[in-house]
Amino acid sequence: MIRDTLSVEAGDVRLAVYVSGPRDAPLIVLVHGYPDSATVWEPVRAQLDARYRVISYDVRGAGASDAPASRAAYRLERLAADLAAVADATCGARPFHLVGHDWGSIQSWEAVTDPAFKGRIASYTSISGPCLDHASVGLRRASAAVGADHAEQPTARPAARRPFGSGLRQALKSWYIVFFHLPLLPELVWRAGGARMWPFWLRLTERVRAERDPAQTRNAINGLNLYRANFIDRLLHPRARHAYAPVQFIVPLRDRYVGPELSMDLEGWIGVYTRTEIDAGHWVVLRDPERIAAGIERFVEQHRGQQPADSGGGAGASTLNARAAGV
Repeated sequence: MIRDTLSVEAGDVRLAVYVSGPRDAPLIVLVHGYPDSATVWEPVRAQLDARYRVISYDVRGAGASDAPASRAAYRLERLAADLAAVADATCGARPFHLVGHDWGSIQSWEAVTDPAFKGRIASYTSISGPCLDHASVGLRRASAAVGADHAEQPTARPAARRPFGSGLRQALKSWYIVFFHLPLLPELVWRAGGARMWPFWLRLTERVRAERDPAQTRNAINGLNLYRANFIDRLLHPRARHAYAPVQFIVPLRDRYVGPELSMDLEGWIGVYTRTEIDAGHWVVLRDPERIAAGIERFVEQHRGQQPADSGGGAGASTLNARAAGV
């Protein structure tokens, strides 16, 4: 399938956008994470664009897209505005199905929980990227529950220890976030050989054979602003964010960076949602694109032709869980 490249103006930057598939087919927008560019989605695109209109783009600072000068220009609201600009240029008034991986998933939550996107996003598939607001509120509640239980009795019950243990496991997985907030050192590591060694790291930890991206150093260094502009602010000042589209989580159980607990117990924020656990690592979009494409397609077909619903975090909603060898 022929892939077209567009240049879309999004406020202070121009974004490189890649489109393939039949023009009248259902629309799927793919948003990549860190330190990737849109090329990370090419194996998944190859599985989908015979039946769907598939759109991906290099987020600001990555690939062939412009990089803004200021750190504040990487805030979540600016990233959501980029998605709106891409959707305006490629989808028009038609609703689209949104898929995010890693930071692509984190930033897509900003749109999924924004009333301005209500009716535009037909469904949302999140892979290894939590809503920072949900994660922050969950961490606070877990800490409060453990503190209250310890105050009541000298020995904590197992049920009270579980949230604390989950939070500790995720904190250990998130060591790199602290590192990325250090001044100058992360940039030095990427420039001194980190970017050159990135394909080796993926091969060693994910069993993925990835081609070296000529823009890897640029992707990695500019993308540090994603962390620095958003994480501390959202940790200290989480907002109430309710989803305005049906949500599916694809949860790799061998993810080195994002724990499965971050996609649990979210009914109050996103209503009924689908959650599928798979035996895979973080970069499953490269390791097993057929499995990811199948999961995306199944959820898209469930919500194809439906008016996007207001999930609204309704009380009493239930979660659909599936532990599966494949999606």
